[in-house]
Amino acid sequence: MAATTISGPVALVPARTRGWVREVALIVVVYFAYDGARLLVGSGLGHARSDAHGLMRVEDWLGLHPELWLNDLFVDHAWIAIPADFAYATLHYAVTPAILIWVWWSHREHYRVARTQLGIATVAGLIGFVLMPTAPPRLLESSRGFVDVMALHSSVGWWEGQASAPRGLGSLTNEFAAMPSLHVGWALWCGLMLYRFGRSELARFTGVAYPILMTIVVMGTANHYLLDCVAGAALILAAGLAARPYLRSCDAAADGLRVWWEMVSAFAWRPAWLGAVIAAFAPGAVAGPVVSIGAGLMLGTGNGPGLRAPGCGDGMLGAAAVVINGPPGHHATH
Repeated sequence: MAATTISGPVALVPARTRGWVREVALIVVVYFAYDGARLLVGSGLGHARSDAHGLMRVEDWLGLHPELWLNDLFVDHAWIAIPADFAYATLHYAVTPAILIWVWWSHREHYRVARTQLGIATVAGLIGFVLMPTAPPRLLESSRGFVDVMALHSSVGWWEGQASAPRGLGSLTNEFAAMPSLHVGWALWCGLMLYRFGRSELARFTGVAYPILMTIVVMGTANHYLLDCVAGAALILAAGLAARPYLRSCDAAADGLRVWWEMVSAFAWRPAWLGAVIAAFAPGAVAGPVVSIGAGLMLGTGNGPGLRAPGCGDGMLGAAAVVINGPPGHHATH
């Protein structure tokens, strides 16, 4: 099957650079969706506490509630609490992109599926935040006995006394995003990547230890419940099972749109803006189980089959097809 022929200024940009630009743009879109989920949460603290009480009742019924014991341990031992505070405020946003870059650079043939797994879990987590806004332990009534460990040591860090965000940005965070724990979900994803692709025993050990460490940190700092952690881990595992079928559905939709575009392009009337729209959205935003707030772009695009548009190589369609689909003729292994 012929691929899009790229010419003009876009052809001068190396394919690897175009891929980097695309991936960074998609990550930025999902990050802002992650942060902007707070705008969709209409309930207040009372509702969020009610959902939290429900989680705690389930944990009481199961006889599994280590959060208060861990929180007391962190409060009593600053030498544990302060490193944990920094780990909570930093690793979630530093390690995950670093692992993404590593998989992109060293294991490109697995990158698309790995990135899609992370994307599906993140979007599902955002939906959970909106449908079940849950107050973390640190925001429960004082009678529950939890202490906000990050607020306790806010003078040594850059975070707010009321949130884990940098000072002055606390109002931009979703304070009711306890269920599920994406801290744990993302950490487990990082661990799976390290264990699967790491070439040393140290890398594989880190892959096992990192999600366990993050689980202890999020509960000890009173930011998550045990069930939040279990849900975050289950979410990333389920997303791993869904990633390949999702990508196949996206590629099938792209193939269908390609055929349709070739039929349209057989006529004299084919406005450039229509080609650009198809090129931008064909690989991911029209099919598959997860489509929301720009996440369709993240989950389905990148290294997919290129659109063929005779006569449009120099126009908007040619440029958009390169940015979205990668170098001409390239089709990643799923």
